[in-house]
Amino acid sequence: MADEQATQRKRTFRKFTYRGIDLEQLLDLSSEQFMELVHCRARRRFQRGLKRKPMGLIKKLRAAKKNAPAGEKPEVVKTHLRNMIIVPEMIGSVVGIYNGKTFNQVEIKPEMTGHYLGEFSITYKPVKHGRPGIGATHSSKFVPLK
Repeated sequence: MADEQATQRKRTFRKFTYRGIDLEQLLDLSSEQFMELVHCRARRRFQRGLKRKPMGLIKKLRAAKKNAPAGEKPEVVKTHLRNMIIVPEMIGSVVGIYNGKTFNQVEIKPEMTGHYLGEFSITYKPVKHGRPGIGATHSSKFVPLK
């Protein structure tokens, strides 16, 4: 009985939309049209023009996508540009985002559009609260060194 219900009911996935525009239309938008959709800070950044380094990153991502075999992920493109805003053209790329120590590999998904690259590469190691170490409390000063 349970098997019959599973075969009848297909899983439907939620279709991705960015501010009411679905993914196919989002990829077809020009940069000016996309600029109207993003938040104010990103709009200002695009208005002032993409400088040499962000444009270089986009060109490297295009080349990596073009050189990748069909159906496989493109090669990792490493970058220090944590303040780069993710545009629809970057979707599907794999970016190595520098966190101050290492490059964290992040695959760009449609849900990431409009966010900064740095949001997906954490710069600190989250605190694991455990026993206090040496010198953390006054009583730890009197620990014998044997």
